[in-house]
Amino acid sequence: MPTRDEAWPQGTPCWIDCQVDDTAAAHAFYSALFGWEVQDGPPEAGGYLMATLDGRPAAGIGPKPEGMGAMPSTWTTYLAADSADEIAQRVGAAGGQVFMPPFDVLDVGRMFVAADPTGGVFGVWEAKAHHGAGVYNQPGAYCWNELHTSGYDRAHEFYTEVFGWHYTEIGDGESLTYSTFARPGETTEVGGMMDAAALATPSYWLTWIQVDGADDALAKATSLGASVIMGPDDSPFGRMGILQAPQGEVFGVIDPAKAVGEVPTGS
Repeated sequence: MPTRDEAWPQGTPCWIDCQVDDTAAAHAFYSALFGWEVQDGPPEAGGYLMATLDGRPAAGIGPKPEGMGAMPSTWTTYLAADSADEIAQRVGAAGGQVFMPPFDVLDVGRMFVAADPTGGVFGVWEAKAHHGAGVYNQPGAYCWNELHTSGYDRAHEFYTEVFGWHYTEIGDGESLTYSTFARPGETTEVGGMMDAAALATPSYWLTWIQVDGADDALAKATSLGASVIMGPDDSPFGRMGILQAPQGEVFGVIDPAKAVGEVPTGS
């Protein structure tokens, strides 16, 4: 059971949370689907809920920020930073947009939310008392985060400038243009990036949550009010599907134990 008790290295997807209109409804949905135990935060946390798995932090559920108008419900991927302020400066210099300057979240961390030049929104987390996910790569925990982008090459440039990522192409460049990314000087892949320009949809970060049986997870999710956007499908990475939760936020589920075929070799 992969667990972590320290801050994640800079540039690693380290936390996920969703922003919804009704946190109580999201609490009920995700607890039933993934077996999360959801705890209320202190009053000063503004209604933010912490979801745990086996007693370890797995994800957050929070209300939408005030004054954001008709903001859709969404899952947010957070990337670890040694210094949120330094990364915010890099984001701006690389052509991204910082929506609000970095700020302290009680004593648990320092953060900001930004968009890359292609429109993909992500969070940045500088860990203090809260290190980020304490559980990962197991049923009920996040196992992969990927950017679906309308500007594939520009996104590569941006994240390399900000986090130093380097990429390995694994798609065929025709039916699928996809790369994994790793931190500077490392070979372990920590996330992915897909060219989604042909889909004519806004760029976004997609969170994948591991399950034991993708078909069962999709069926259970639909019984709880979710809609299936894609799947179930077989892949070299596992059997998977993409869901839209009852409040509209989109996420993926995948069973890596049911991988079919070989991972393609890119250039």
